[in-house]
Amino acid sequence: MTEQRLFYIVPKESRSTLKCVQFYPDENFNSTLESQLDISVNDKRVKFVNFGYDDCEDQDVASKSLNLQVFTSKAGGLCVCWSLALDIPGEITYSIYFLHKGFSKTFTVSLERPETPQLKEVAFLNLDYYVAAYLPGQFLHLLNIQHPDLLCYSLFLTGEDARIDMLPNCSIQSPLVSTVLDCCVGRMYAVSISDSALLKFLQNSKRDSERLAALHCALLCVRSTTDLEMKIIWWISENLSTCHSFDPIQEFIIASLYCRMCPETNNLDKLLPYTSLLDWTGVIPGVACATDIISLPVLEIQNSKGFWEKLDSNLESVKYAEPHLHYHNNVLRREWRNLSEEPEERRATAYLRNIFENAKKVLSHLDAWDSEERLVPLFQEEDYQQQLLMGLMFAQLKDHLMRHLQYVGKKKIDQIVLDYVSNLLNLVHRIMKEVWKIYKLHSCIFCFDERGSEAEFRVFHIMSRILEAANGMCMPLPPGFHTLHLGLGVRCLPLHTLLHYIDNGVLHLTETCVRKLLKDLDDNEKNEKLKFSIVTRLPEALGLKARQFWDHPINANFLARKYVKLLLEKLGNRQCSRPVPERHSVPIEFLPLNYLTNVLAEIENQGVHSYEKQDHINVRFVEEAALKHTMMLLGLRYS
Repeated sequence: MTEQRLFYIVPKESRSTLKCVQFYPDENFNSTLESQLDISVNDKRVKFVNFGYDDCEDQDVASKSLNLQVFTSKAGGLCVCWSLALDIPGEITYSIYFLHKGFSKTFTVSLERPETPQLKEVAFLNLDYYVAAYLPGQFLHLLNIQHPDLLCYSLFLTGEDARIDMLPNCSIQSPLVSTVLDCCVGRMYAVSISDSALLKFLQNSKRDSERLAALHCALLCVRSTTDLEMKIIWWISENLSTCHSFDPIQEFIIASLYCRMCPETNNLDKLLPYTSLLDWTGVIPGVACATDIISLPVLEIQNSKGFWEKLDSNLESVKYAEPHLHYHNNVLRREWRNLSEEPEERRATAYLRNIFENAKKVLSHLDAWDSEERLVPLFQEEDYQQQLLMGLMFAQLKDHLMRHLQYVGKKKIDQIVLDYVSNLLNLVHRIMKEVWKIYKLHSCIFCFDERGSEAEFRVFHIMSRILEAANGMCMPLPPGFHTLHLGLGVRCLPLHTLLHYIDNGVLHLTETCVRKLLKDLDDNEKNEKLKFSIVTRLPEALGLKARQFWDHPINANFLARKYVKLLLEKLGNRQCSRPVPERHSVPIEFLPLNYLTNVLAEIENQGVHSYEKQDHINVRFVEEAALKHTMMLLGLRYS
């Protein structure tokens, strides 16, 4: 097979003739459904509902026109695929009954080449995670068995993309999983999806539906390798602005987590999110789709194992409204917002201590995974907000799983949650690491006296999109992400754009970055403007810490003004009557300043002590700042 084909076809030598094709009444139950709907398999009774075929019709006509297949999947999927050989020119209709989901989808395809094809019958292939509807020379439709509700996860291929090498335009069947039988010569082939062709299709696709389907197929079906993940990240970094109906970063992270975590425990796939999309309104050009609700199968099986146990679990999930079982971040977002606004003195509660213990477990787990020196400067500082979000996600995901996986045990659930949150942070770090390599950035870029390069600006844009994706999912980011993002912003953006990004929450002011900026930049006119603009936007607690690193009259003036405002707010209607202690060894005859300092000293003596735990900010500090500022404005020297 050439690299351009989506499927690999390999002859199965052990089953090379038609004689070895048999009915397999085993646990996988891959066979053609016979006319009756009550079937016995391994002495177990299974009752199927009628899925639309009227067995009272002329049996001779039906046997010639009805093409019907029954497929199962390892995850407990049960599909009935059928099509009728209709005489409508230029159209093909086929239906897939997802019995494990309780609905069916009927597709009507307008053929690209409306001339009558050699075959009017659609062939159905069982690829385990997918069911494929294949009309040689026309189309190949891959339908996601596990998540068939949104059509954007189904891949519809036409033209050369839909061609399967080594299979001529003849009648084919799929008697086994990932196996094709050429009915013309009695030869069987193993079928698998080519990851290189899938990646090429992803890179060349122009429609969002095709990109999303190919992305999920690569991550969930092909079971992505490190090399494939790397190439997908490269594609994401180049196509962030071309995907309009979904966020590729969100889908990459969620689908990767889903793929990594779900094999660990039964039914975990029903509890973890597999997409960031709630709905999909797009259409597949040339394909009409109709969805119908069908009755669920009734299983009369006790103590079932393997496939039957998983099928029964799928049916129970449908009964209890499966979409509501998946973990959502609505409560997490509200709780994080409320706790973020808690005053510092109320943060020492037992509940918050437990939250931060959860965060420490996650970070320690990550350190054990990656002991090498990190290429990207992340995980190198504490970040209260991100650790709070980490701990909250840990606690709420644990509660969610405890409600629905009670048989698993607390210790196992703790490990699942720890792995989930750790993998999430590791995926963000993985994206950053690959982006760092693509644009060849150094491990440390915090040199604020130089402008950023074009490569740094591109990385800044990608980090902004990562932040947007994280905010949309209420997802924690690795500690140090905001510091790195702000550092790139200072280097790459003009001042007015930088301040606009800060005011709108795109950039977050962190103590590490602000302290370095105030200490490293000299006080020329341009840098003074930058520093003062940053200082005035700092939160109160962070501002008091950061200003200690900038010994400048503008900073002292700012602190003095805030202290005067604090004292005057406490003045009220109180009168000043006590004598004011002398503050200078040599009295200064400056009546407006003398009057102000007298008033402030009186208020200070009435019970206002250190300003925000900083003893050096008092009336004397205000007087010194006012004199320095006045002398500076007058062009005089102050001593």
